[in-house]
Amino acid sequence: MVKPSKSEVHPLVADFIDFLNASPTAFHAVDEAKRRLKHSGYEQLFEREDWNLKEGGKYFFTRNYSTIIAFAIGQKYTAGNGFHIVGAHTDSPCLKLKPSSKVSKGGFLEVGVQTYGGGLWHTWFDRDLSVAGRVIVKKNIQGVPSYSHELVRIQEPILRVPTLAIHLDRGSNDGFKVNTQSHLLPVLATAIKAEVNRKGDPNEKGTTATNGDQKSEKDQKSAEGEEFDNKKHHLLLLELLASKLGCEVEEICDFELQLCDTQPSVVAGVENEFIFSGRLDNLCMSFCSLKALLDGTASEESLQDETGVRMVALFDHEEVGSNSAQGAGSPVMLDAFSRITSSLSAHGSKVSLEKVIQRSFLVSADMAHCLHPNYMDKHEDNHQPRMHNGLVIKSNANQRYATNAVTSFIFREIGKKHKIPVQDFVVRNDMGCGSTIGPILASGVGIRTVDVGAPQLSMHSIREMCGVDDVIYSYEHLKAYFEEFTNLDSQIKVDF
Repeated sequence: MVKPSKSEVHPLVADFIDFLNASPTAFHAVDEAKRRLKHSGYEQLFEREDWNLKEGGKYFFTRNYSTIIAFAIGQKYTAGNGFHIVGAHTDSPCLKLKPSSKVSKGGFLEVGVQTYGGGLWHTWFDRDLSVAGRVIVKKNIQGVPSYSHELVRIQEPILRVPTLAIHLDRGSNDGFKVNTQSHLLPVLATAIKAEVNRKGDPNEKGTTATNGDQKSEKDQKSAEGEEFDNKKHHLLLLELLASKLGCEVEEICDFELQLCDTQPSVVAGVENEFIFSGRLDNLCMSFCSLKALLDGTASEESLQDETGVRMVALFDHEEVGSNSAQGAGSPVMLDAFSRITSSLSAHGSKVSLEKVIQRSFLVSADMAHCLHPNYMDKHEDNHQPRMHNGLVIKSNANQRYATNAVTSFIFREIGKKHKIPVQDFVVRNDMGCGSTIGPILASGVGIRTVDVGAPQLSMHSIREMCGVDDVIYSYEHLKAYFEEFTNLDSQIKVDF
């Protein structure tokens, strides 16, 4: 790995920062991945339509626009050959707006939120927050109603979850305990300012929508949408969304929005060796796997001798168990196996999907726990991942990770050949162990799996950190995996 001087930022890392700043939500991450795939010549497929695939082709499809699967078919592929995959996830712990988010208390307009995943919720206090996500918008095209989902992101800081002054809670430094129902409501505005600016909800006590009896055409249109929207959400918020989307308030049918930090991702540290950002878990692994696939299939010769299918699967809902139509617990990856295999079967002949699965391999890539200098006792003595030392192979005897001796050897051997460092992690016996999509797919599909991840600190905080070198190592290792796996796998014998 060639390291730039201290004043420079490695081009790969700069690209990663751009990816992070373009991806405040899973929807935006998929949208950015889609843009990059199309730019690299990948063809978009649709699950509702037939697929006409060919050897050497490069394709992708989305599900719910929060999961994306991309794949490149080797020019020497024959139906029945295996898939080598990197799986990661697009979601991160956050605060999501409730279906009825309108809250008014103590002269303030607040927004009702629900916790998503296992976040470090105290880190969301006193941050400059905004909202992003998708909105279902109604449009009339030549008198015919049409509905589409539109991505939206408010760049300006419009929300804040204020802490309670220490004078009113003298014990706060002895342990800050967050009641996620009552303490995490962000402030949107004061009721009096909303009223003065004539953006208050007419159904809300203490506010009026207009002065006098006459309503403008815009006021009338907004009133028409109040029956569904304005009783559930503050009109102030809806008008802001409508202005960003270029639509009227009454054209907003529904939305999925989440709070996001407005502070951008940056390269930081006195040596420019860190990345400070939200959502490193798991956009770091999503970016590295996608970049490895794109760069590893960029030239016409890259798939010339490939007999398998290279795939990246970025799933939604990992942080809440993966049990959704677009999570790793769904059949979405298996559906892709089946459709790709059948599409390329000679004369429509049936190929055993079970055989395909046994010839396949999954790298489950999800961020790992770096050794914390202030809490070193939280790591097992012989398994202390450090920054700038490469990807971490994660093992757990109780199958919280899906790694075994064979799968770890394959991944380690690829790193060894390319002189890329690899680390190991095992959780202490007296501590609980997290998990990943690895065991879900290993048990649900039956695919050989290794669990890996780049080391990071502050996992599940609104602001996390990782090492610059580990982004580069992760990309290089995953790229080498795509290029080397087919040959290495042919030399390994287990069930014989």
